[in-house]
Amino acid sequence: MAITRVFDLLPYNLEKFPMGDMLAYKENGAWTKYESKQVTDIIDNVSHGLLELGIKKDDKVAIMSGNRPEWNFCDFGIMQIGATQVPMYPTLSDTDIEFILKDAEIKMVFVSDKDIYHKIEILKEKVAPDLIVYTYDKMKGAKHWSEVVELGKKHQEPNLQEYRDKIQPDDLLTLIYTSGTTGTPKGVMLTHGNLISNVMESSKLYPAEIKRALSFLPMCHIFERMVVYMYFYLGISVYYAQSMDTIVADMQDVKPHCFTTVPRLLEKVYDKIVAKGAELQGIKKGIFYWALDLGLKYELDGANGWWYETKLKLARKLVFSKWREALGGEIIAIVSGGAALQPRLARVFWAAEIKILEGYGLTETSPVITVNFPMPGGTKFGTVGPVLTGVSVKIAGDGEIMVKGPNVMKGYYKREDATKEALDAEGYFHTGDIGELVDGKYLRITDRKKEIFKTAGGKYIAPQTLENKFKESPLIEQIIVIGENERFPAALILPAFDALKGWCAKKGIKYTTKEDIITNAQVIEKYQREIDRYNVGFGHWEQVKKFELIADEWSIATGEMTPKLSLKRKVILKKYDKLVVKIYQSATPHA
Repeated sequence: MAITRVFDLLPYNLEKFPMGDMLAYKENGAWTKYESKQVTDIIDNVSHGLLELGIKKDDKVAIMSGNRPEWNFCDFGIMQIGATQVPMYPTLSDTDIEFILKDAEIKMVFVSDKDIYHKIEILKEKVAPDLIVYTYDKMKGAKHWSEVVELGKKHQEPNLQEYRDKIQPDDLLTLIYTSGTTGTPKGVMLTHGNLISNVMESSKLYPAEIKRALSFLPMCHIFERMVVYMYFYLGISVYYAQSMDTIVADMQDVKPHCFTTVPRLLEKVYDKIVAKGAELQGIKKGIFYWALDLGLKYELDGANGWWYETKLKLARKLVFSKWREALGGEIIAIVSGGAALQPRLARVFWAAEIKILEGYGLTETSPVITVNFPMPGGTKFGTVGPVLTGVSVKIAGDGEIMVKGPNVMKGYYKREDATKEALDAEGYFHTGDIGELVDGKYLRITDRKKEIFKTAGGKYIAPQTLENKFKESPLIEQIIVIGENERFPAALILPAFDALKGWCAKKGIKYTTKEDIITNAQVIEKYQREIDRYNVGFGHWEQVKKFELIADEWSIATGEMTPKLSLKRKVILKKYDKLVVKIYQSATPHA
C-alpha cells in the first residue's frame, strides 16, 4: 500500500506487523501493552470523539505531555480528521504558553497531569477562555481523555475514510513552536509529506534485526516523534520509559535493541562507567583501563589490523560486555542527535559493540538531514554522516549549511517575513550551522553561525568546538565559552561535583558544600591544569585564558538548558553577568 500521509502507517503496521506490544508504557511499576489492532481502534475512537466535539479540518489541537501511549492515540486521532497537532513542552514558560495558545488559536489541549492542568486553566483565562482541556491522569473536576474515546464509540458516523481521503501529502500535519530564547517563538509548519519523506529514507538505514525500542526523549520534539513513526513503519515495538530517572531500570526490563538520545546523556553514562572503573583495584583496574585505552583508538571496518582486532575481542569479553549489560544486554544501535557528540565517545562505544549513530537535523527539516548508519562506509567519526537520499546540501560562501528537499518545512506560521529570510530563492533552507563536507560525502558541523563570536582582536571563536573538548575532562559537567568583543576567550565552568568530591577525598581536601569547594585554592589550581591540558591543540587566540567555577546546577527546569539539553547562552550570560564582568576586569589573563 502507498504511504503518503502519516496515518497511512497504521493500516500498514496492522497488515505487516500485527504485534502484541506495538506500544507499552510503565506505570506504577507494571507495563501496560497495546496490540496493533487495539492501538488503531483507540485512535479511530479519538477521531470520532473529536468530530463529535466539533473539531474540524485545520483546527489546532495541542498535546502538552511527556511520552506515553495517549500521546500517540491523540496525535493520530487529530491528524486523520485533518486537524493540526501542536506539541507543547511541559517545561514551557507561562509567556510561551500564552503566545502559542493565542497565535495558533488552539481549540483543545490534552495535558498529562494536574500541575500542567492547573497551569493551563489559569493561563487560558487570559488568552483562550473557550479552550477545552482534557487530562491523561485522572483527577477530580477535570475532563479525562477517555471521555473523548467513549464519545467516539457512541458516535461512529460519519465514516472516517471520508476525512482521510480529503487529506493530501502537502496538508499541514503539525505546528511546532521553536524555542523562544532568541525572541518570539516561531511556528514551524510541517506537512504529512515532510515527515513521510524522512521516515522512508531514514528507515532504509536502520538495522533489520531491531525489534524493540525504548523511548524517553520528548515526543514534543520532532526528532523522537519522527523516529517513533519510523518504528511503526518498521514493526518495532515502542516502550515508553516511566521517567528520565527510571531509564536504567527500564532498560533491564525491556532489553531494548535501540533508543535515541542526546550527547549529554551518553557523556553521563561514559563518565559513570569511568568512575566505576577508577574504583577497581589491582589487576581488574589495569584491565579496565587497558580496554578503555584500546576502545578510544577504535577505527571502523577493521582498519587497525588483525592484532588490534584480536585484543579488542578480548576486551569485549572482559570489559565491554558489562557496558552492554548495563544497557539491557541486547543493544544494537543508539541514535544520537540534538547537539555535537564527542568523537571519542562514538569510538569507544563502537568498540564496545554499541553502535552510536550520530545524525543532524532541525525542526524545520523534519528533522533528519544527515545520519551515520551501520553499513560499511556509512559512518565516519567526527561527522554527522552522509546526506539523506533525496535531500540536497550545499555549503554557502560563509560556510553555512543550506538544505533543500521534501523534508524542508512549508514555512513559519503567520510569518512570511521569517519564511523569506529562512528560505532562499531556490528553496534552500538556511540552517544557521557552519559545516563542511568531508570526502565529499560526510557532513561535519563546526559550529552554530549565531554562536560564533569575534574577540576584540578580530579573531573568530567557535565556542562549541572548545566546549566539547573541555567536557572530555571527568571533572567538568558543563562549560560555556565566552568572550564576544573581549580581549580573550574565557569560560564559566560547572564542575562534575561527584567526581570532584572523589578527587578531594584522595587529596585530603575537606569537602563541605559546593559553594565552599569552588573557592578552594587547590581546586581552582586543579581546574586550571585541566583547562591548560585541553587548551593544547587550539590556536593561542582560541585558548581559554580565564575561568570561574559556579555551584548552580543547570537544567531545563531552571532555564539554562533547552529540552534537547543544549545551552541557552543568552540566559546563562544574563544570569552570570557579574561573574563575566569579574573575569574581564582583571588586566592579565592566564598565558
